[in-house]
Amino acid sequence: MKKQKVLLAGATGYLGRHITQELVTSGYETKIIVRDIDKVQLKHSNLEIVEAQLTNPETLKGICSNVDIVISTVGITRQKEGLTYMDVDYQANVNLINEAKANGVKKFIYISVLNGEKLRHLKICEAKEKLCDYLKASGLDYCIIRPNGFFSDMRDFLKMAKAGKVYLFGNGKLKLNPIHGKDLAKAVVDTIDLDTKEKDIGGPDILSQNEIAELALKAYSKPIKIVHLPDCIRKLVLWFVRAFASSKSYGPIEFFMTTMVMDMQAPQYGKQKLENFFKENTN
Repeated sequence: MKKQKVLLAGATGYLGRHITQELVTSGYETKIIVRDIDKVQLKHSNLEIVEAQLTNPETLKGICSNVDIVISTVGITRQKEGLTYMDVDYQANVNLINEAKANGVKKFIYISVLNGEKLRHLKICEAKEKLCDYLKASGLDYCIIRPNGFFSDMRDFLKMAKAGKVYLFGNGKLKLNPIHGKDLAKAVVDTIDLDTKEKDIGGPDILSQNEIAELALKAYSKPIKIVHLPDCIRKLVLWFVRAFASSKSYGPIEFFMTTMVMDMQAPQYGKQKLENFFKENTN
């Protein structure tokens, strides 16, 4: 039985690179949209590379022709190059959804964020959740995948650990289970053949913030020194960045400061261990 043809947008990002590899390894006929072909390192007989600008719908005409499944990881962490979250996370994906619908695509898979529905008041999540609303109303079959953070997002723990102390807000007992891009990519590709509309997902190990801090310090063979800051400091920083920081720059800070005091556990999946990731990324 012939595998379905998959179009992937956001292929040169952290998660997109893992999904591209998983698709071609799994035998899918794969087409990826990129802004710069020179950024694509993977070469494969099953891989077609197309240059296009998702923010410009004119460049997308016919891009979904003969495509069965569209996967989008398109989004920005920081607003730059004159583009906002609404320009990229929302409108660029709307352009792709419209093109998918016009070409008879069977299913659209979108990667959002865990608890995004509760975090609509944050700049990053506002655009993502507006896009989720649009996708649900589009008439396309869809799946929205909500990971609770990547291993790569945990590098801030490593940076602090390298200096000898990790700073946390509150008592550090809140838990999360971040996931490696490789594991998440497999889960994303698996949903192609599943009748799943929304999927929360995290890594295999549920850890408290204190435990993550300890793993980071141990990766550098440092004594366990964790400083617990009162929540009033977090609230003050959050107020300050909202009041005085540029709207282009405070999105990631706002998101980090908010989720640091939330339980971010998700259903466990995958094999990759955060402890090993920390050990591999000390420098």
